[in-house]
Amino acid sequence: MTRSGAWSLGAVVALGLLALVATGPLNDAAQPVVETTPNSDVPVVEVQAATELAQPRQVIVPTEVSTSTTTIRPPIRTAELAFAGDVLAHRGVVRQAAANSATPGEYDFAPMFDLVADRLQGADLAVCHLETPLSPDNTDLSGHPTFNVPGDLAAGLKTAGFDACTTASNHSLDRRFEGLVNTIDVLEAAGLEHTGTWRTAEEASTPLLLDAAGITIGQLSYTYGLNGFRVPADQPWSVVGIDPERILADVDRARDSGAEFVVVSLHWGVEYRHEPSDDQRDVALALAAAGTIDVIVGHHAHVVQPVERVGDTLVLFGLGNFLSNQSANCCAAGAQDGVIMHVHLQDLPDRSGFETWVTHTPTRVDRTDFVIVPVGDAIDAGGRGSLDLAELERSRARTAEVFDPSREPVSGTRERVIEDRR
Repeated sequence: MTRSGAWSLGAVVALGLLALVATGPLNDAAQPVVETTPNSDVPVVEVQAATELAQPRQVIVPTEVSTSTTTIRPPIRTAELAFAGDVLAHRGVVRQAAANSATPGEYDFAPMFDLVADRLQGADLAVCHLETPLSPDNTDLSGHPTFNVPGDLAAGLKTAGFDACTTASNHSLDRRFEGLVNTIDVLEAAGLEHTGTWRTAEEASTPLLLDAAGITIGQLSYTYGLNGFRVPADQPWSVVGIDPERILADVDRARDSGAEFVVVSLHWGVEYRHEPSDDQRDVALALAAAGTIDVIVGHHAHVVQPVERVGDTLVLFGLGNFLSNQSANCCAAGAQDGVIMHVHLQDLPDRSGFETWVTHTPTRVDRTDFVIVPVGDAIDAGGRGSLDLAELERSRARTAEVFDPSREPVSGTRERVIEDRR
C-alpha cells in the first residue's frame, strides 16, 4: 500500500448495449455489476455471519448512452481499513521482546502480534497508534512516565501487517524534539508511513495520503496534550493539539490534495473510563458538523469506548489497548482489552461518497508473554496462557456491553458493531 492512489476506468461498447448484470465479485473490472445497498435508515448492514459482511456486494451499474456510444461506469469500489488501539511498550513488554531475541541488544516484538497478524494483513490498509518515542539504536531506554522504547518495535509493527502509524499523543515529546525526529526516522526505516508528528514545517503541511484498494485515504492525527511538555517555539508544527478549526482546515487541505475518504485520529478522553467525556462529545459534534470527515478514531482512554454515528461521521471513541503492560493491578480490568476495528467502505452508486459499516475483533493481552490474543479464538480454544476461559468471557462481555446498540448514545446514533469471526 502506498501514499496515494486514484481510480479511472472507461469502456466503450456498441450503441444499444443493454445494462449487464454481474455474476462475479465487485473487483472484477471487466464486468458491470448489480447493486444492492442497505436501507439508508439502517446504519450497519447485518448478515448471518461476519465473514459475509466483509464480502463485496453485487451492484447494477447504470449505463450512460450517447448518440454514438454507451459508457459503462467503473465498478463499485470496496475497501477494509483496520485500526488498532494504543501501542505502549512498557518495561515488561520490552523485557519480553529482549527474551524473544537470540541476539543481545536486539528486541523481537513480532511474536506478540502473531495471533492477530492475519486480521491486519487481510485489510487493505492497517493503521497503528504508536504512543511512545523510539530509540534509533535500542539504547537509553526508559518506560513510564517518559518513554523511550527500542526502535525494533517498528519492525515488529511492520511484520504484523501495519502500513502506517499515527504518532500524536501525550508522550510525543517525552524525549523532546530530538526523540520525535528519531521516532520518525525509525518508522521510515521500517517502511511505515506516519503522521501526527513532523520534522519540518514542509512535512507538517503535506497531508498523508494512503491507498486502500484504489481509494485514496487521508489520515490525520492530533493530541489533547503533552504531559506538561511544550511544543518548541521554533517548531510549532512538530505536534498539534486538538483544535476543531485547525483540524477542519487540515481536512480541507487533504481533500484538495486528493483524499477521497478522510480519517482523523484523536488522542483524547479520560483514562480507564468507558463512557466518552464531555470534551470528546463536544469535539465530535464540532468536527462532524462540517461534513468533511468520514471517520474519527479515538485513543488514550486505555479501555474500549462506544461507536456512534454523529451526522455523517463514524466516531470510534476509543479502541482500548492493543499492546501494553496495563492490567487491573494498576489501572482497570479493561486495560488489557482492546479491539481491532474493521471499517468497511463502499462507493455510493452515484460516486458522491461512501457507505461505511464496522466490524471488530476483540483482543486481550496475555501478560505471560505479551501476545495479543483474539478473544473469540481463545474462547473457542478453551483459553490461552494466563487467560483462562472465565477471564476471556468477561473480557468479551465488557466489550459487547460497550458496543450494545440499545445503550443511550452520547453524541449521535449508536452503531451495531458485529464481532469479526473470520
